Amino acid sequence: MRGNTWWKRARPVVRPAATEAGRGTALPCARVRRAAAGDPGLQRFGAQDHAHRLRPCLAEHEIRGYELEYGVRLPESCRSFLTDVADGGAGPYSGLYRLADRLDEERAAHDERAEGRRPGFLATPFPRLRAFDGPGKNGSQDYSVSGTLVVAEAGRGMYLRLVVTGECAGQVWLDDRDWGGLSPGPDFYDWYTAWLESTA
Repeated sequence: MRGNTWWKRARPVVRPAATEAGRGTALPCARVRRAAAGDPGLQRFGAQDHAHRLRPCLAEHEIRGYELEYGVRLPESCRSFLTDVADGGAGPYSGLYRLADRLDEERAAHDERAEGRRPGFLATPFPRLRAFDGPGKNGSQDYSVSGTLVVAEAGRGMYLRLVVTGECAGQVWLDDRDWGGLSPGPDFYDWYTAWLESTA
């Protein structure tokens, strides 16, 4: 497997400041601030892109509008992150995309993000339950990533996909179509927390 695999070592964590509506928010916000304080020169990988900054949160009606447009219900760990922590910004690799980001054509993930806006794409359940070889490893040409949303770019043609619909909803999978195929990962909150721990 190419690239950094810190995210595969993620473990469920105790979530402080949890509310009935979602996951805890104090831990990620505090750790992002600590990462920023420890890297004033933005020397850590990806920091020059996201600058250790969290983008403003989304209101519930904004998230609901997105869900109605695409016919989905976002996983709760992602929803609570958007309302209580940030709508993108500081995160793994070059950072998290905003929920409704429309990337310029020259950006590597432009086509993948545009794919997620196709009618029915997010609402179609993600068909995978386990790792799946891609065409680059002589795997099946039926390389469906429906039901997923690219939340970050990992470089060298790899992307991190949040499973929105399907049995694995809420998990973040590594998409390495040209080499390693699809690899399952942890729940969104645990995935993000694992990245924070890797910056300590």
